[in-house]
Amino acid sequence: QVELLESGGGSVQAGGSLRLSCAPSPYTSTVNCMTWFRQAPGKEREGVAAISTGGGGTYYADSVKGRFTASQDNDNGTVYLLMQNLNPEDTARYYCARKPWRPCDPGWARYPDEYAYWGQGTQVTVSS
Repeated sequence: QVELLESGGGSVQAGGSLRLSCAPSPYTSTVNCMTWFRQAPGKEREGVAAISTGGGGTYYADSVKGRFTASQDNDNGTVYLLMQNLNPEDTARYYCARKPWRPCDPGWARYPDEYAYWGQGTQVTVSS
C-alpha cells in the first residue's frame, strides 16, 4: 500500500504563489503518472497537472498553463506543484494521485478512477 503525503496548501492573495508537495511512502523508483487534481465546492473534480516520474513529460490543464509548474525530486519521488499568479478561481482542495506502473499520457485527466492512490488533499484559498 502506498501513501501520498501532501503538504503546502494555505491562503494567499491573488497574484501570490504556493508550492504543493506530494511525497510517496514508501518510495519506489518505478515509473508512475503523478497527477494533481482539484475540486472546489459545487464543482466537478478537475485535473490540473501531471508528471511522469522517472523523467517523463508533463501535462497541464489549459486553465493553469503558464502559471503552474509540476516537478519532481528523483531521489525520493516527491512531486511538486508550483502555483504562481494565483487567482480566486484556483481556490479548491488539491489532491495528488498516482497511476502506477505507467507514464502519463494525453488522457491523464480523463479517467480519475485509473488512479490507484490518492493523497488526503490540501486546501488552497486565494482571496481577491
